[in-house]
Amino acid sequence: MLLTAGTRGDVEPFAALARSAASRGHDVRLALPDDADAPDGTDTVALGLDVQRMLSPTARSPWALARHLHAEVRPAMRRMFAAAVRETVAFRPDVVVHHPLVLSAPMVADALGVPRVLVEFAPVATPSEHFPAAGGPTATHDLGPRNRFTYAVPRAAARLFGADVARAAAELPGGRPDRRTPSRATLMAVSPALLPRPDDWPERVHQTGAWYAEGPAVPPDPAVGAFLRSGPTVVASFGSMATGDASARGAAVVTAARAHGLRVLLVTGWGGLALPAECRGPDVLAVRSVPFDTVLPGAALAVHHGGAGTAHAVARAGVPAVVVPVTADQPFWAAQLHRRGVAAAPVPLRRLSAGTLAPAMRDALSRRARAAGVGRLMRQEPGVRGALDVLESL
Repeated sequence: MLLTAGTRGDVEPFAALARSAASRGHDVRLALPDDADAPDGTDTVALGLDVQRMLSPTARSPWALARHLHAEVRPAMRRMFAAAVRETVAFRPDVVVHHPLVLSAPMVADALGVPRVLVEFAPVATPSEHFPAAGGPTATHDLGPRNRFTYAVPRAAARLFGADVARAAAELPGGRPDRRTPSRATLMAVSPALLPRPDDWPERVHQTGAWYAEGPAVPPDPAVGAFLRSGPTVVASFGSMATGDASARGAAVVTAARAHGLRVLLVTGWGGLALPAECRGPDVLAVRSVPFDTVLPGAALAVHHGGAGTAHAVARAGVPAVVVPVTADQPFWAAQLHRRGVAAAPVPLRRLSAGTLAPAMRDALSRRARAAGVGRLMRQEPGVRGALDVLESL
């Protein structure tokens, strides 16, 4: 049983794992958010969770955010916890593999008496003194031995939903188990080329590298393919980050790219980027969504928000980057990509403009050789095959 929650970067790796496990002869069921694209040919169930709606409050004032938490986030998480338990009980799996957000997974695995495996796309649940927790308030600052204390922040956030997890126990035939069994293993789907394994992770943590679908990439849409063949291109995406003025961000990207003679493929996503009328031209193409593995390998540069999935996809393609982090684990990955030499110094969202992007692009373009070398290393990582080897060893 595979349980995931979150945006595209949280769903696509689980989908790749599901397809690969099925190809090895395993019976696999994938539970995912309602607004995710269900992979063809995979047994999937919905978790009652509309992630885009949950992550898109109508206003950003403290009162509006509190109201959104009460009216949208808490009910959605409550539905997800209950559905995860209900669907897992119905499937009766031999192992439960889950995203950290699926807080009811440990409870249902214990109730069924089967092992569970935690999946991390950034270090949030496995402490280390070598770097802080991704997503915490100090994610970009190395605190030395005190880094370990930063991992209490994600744990405290999870405890906010304790009552909702307890309510999900109603879906268990025998009630909630008396004790919680630790995860049998952790699959750290993080590239060692971007985050070298620290010496204080326990042996049960298996760093597999990022997970990607095996097999040749599907060719891009003909219009996108023709655009990419017409000259050096910047691929820009803010994924699910729709905060602020999308048109101003789009204008900044296009203006800065033109200063370097680059074309722009603007991936608008959930509304994080938009193309204003005054920036239109034959050197700009705006699309809502595109598979990164089809457009990144030929790109000269990427501008992105630094989510774990996008950060790995860009680095794996061997493309240098400018990262404009917004929230969650993005500042962590922005800083880490810069440390590894594959991205310019992060550009804070509040300072994003053509004037700040243009020199950052120049810096990133000077890192092409380093980015290409890191990409070659990442493409050799075992990924889903390594993850499946761990699961089968259980």
